[in-house]
Amino acid sequence: MCNQTVSLVAAEIERQGIPTVVLQFLKEVALKVGPPRALWLPFPHGFPLGKPEDPTLQKSIMLQALAMVDDEVSPLPRLASFGSH
Repeated sequence: MCNQTVSLVAAEIERQGIPTVVLQFLKEVALKVGPPRALWLPFPHGFPLGKPEDPTLQKSIMLQALAMVDDEVSPLPRLASFGSH
């Protein structure tokens, strides 16, 4: 699905009261569209959680994404880069 479409859908889901985190591959799209929460990942399209067969990396991606939902202090929209906190 298109990066822009996912960001717009996430914004609408948030308006309904459900928190979301977009796993984003195009930082410029996230900056332009402004999904409520986006985690920019430096991986190529088709590899949303990094290389296959790397559960340690994949778990760290998911934990960072979930931590963005727990952050009730930072204002929305939030854009984080994977590996930074």
